[in-house]
Amino acid sequence: QVQLVESGGGSVQPGGSLKLSCAASGSIDSFGAMRWHRQAPGKERELIADILSGGQTNYANSVKGRFTISRANAENGVLLQMNNLKTEDTAVYYCSMLVSTSAYPLDLSVYWGQGTQVTVSS
Repeated sequence: QVQLVESGGGSVQPGGSLKLSCAASGSIDSFGAMRWHRQAPGKERELIADILSGGQTNYANSVKGRFTISRANAENGVLLQMNNLKTEDTAVYYCSMLVSTSAYPLDLSVYWGQGTQVTVSS
């Protein structure tokens, strides 16, 4: 079994910064893509950033130029540096990863974290 645990959420004023972390644990063999999503109240969950196994990154237009996704290899994790935060960034942020386990090293499955709240307000 694989568990993902997010941390780093909180409250910040507009223009501020936060850094989210997501660490994976369990019987992990390898990783595929790692992603960050968010879900604002009353809205659907949206993909905002991903980093592929080769290091390529992609961003939603709403966060491009403000957010940076990176891998934290030592922690089997993924980071999301969020700068110049806006009130519309308020949401629950989730990480997801494609992971193969020691038991099934050829099969990639999606695992999700529990979410962390980010609130941007003055």
